[in-house]
Amino acid sequence: MEQDPPIEEEKLRIRELMIDDLAEVFHIGEEIFTAEYSQNLYRTWDEYEITTLFNSDSELCLVAEAGNKILGFALGTTVEKHNSPWKYGYLVWLGVREEAQKRQVGSRLFSEVKRRMRERGVRMLIIDTSADNQPALSFFDKMGFKDRQEHLFLSLNLSRRAKRKSVRKKV
Repeated sequence: MEQDPPIEEEKLRIRELMIDDLAEVFHIGEEIFTAEYSQNLYRTWDEYEITTLFNSDSELCLVAEAGNKILGFALGTTVEKHNSPWKYGYLVWLGVREEAQKRQVGSRLFSEVKRRMRERGVRMLIIDTSADNQPALSFFDKMGFKDRQEHLFLSLNLSRRAKRKSVRKKV
C-alpha cells in the first residue's frame, strides 16, 4: 500500500474554498479553535461560521492544499459602514494544521486574502485575536499589522449558580 508523500514534497496551492471542503475545514477549525485555545473568545467555532462566510463572501474564503490535503484556511469578509467612504476587510478566521505551520501556509493564505481585498476596494484590513495569543500576535506583526488597538473585553460566567440567601420575614 502506498503512503502519501510528506507534505514538504507536495507543492502548496492556494485556492477558493469549495462546498466539498466545508467538512474538512470545519474539522481543522475544531482542532485549532478549542476552549483551551481561547477561553474568552467571543466568537465560537461552529459550522455556521464557515457556511455564513462561504455564502456571503466566497471569494474571500480560501484553502491551502498540498496534494489532496487541506493544510489551512482563511475566512474573510468585507464591511461597509453607513456614512463612511471606507470599505473594511475583516479576516475572521485563519487556521493552519499544526504539522504545516513551518511551511509558510499562514503567510501565503494571508497574502492572497490581502490581494483579493485590495481588488475589492478595501482600504483597511482588520483582524482580532486574544491579547495573550503570542503566536498570532507575532504572526500578524510579521504580516505588517503595527497599529495595535487595545480592546477591553469583560466576561461574566453564568454557568455557576449564584448562592442566594433566603430572607425570612419575622412575624
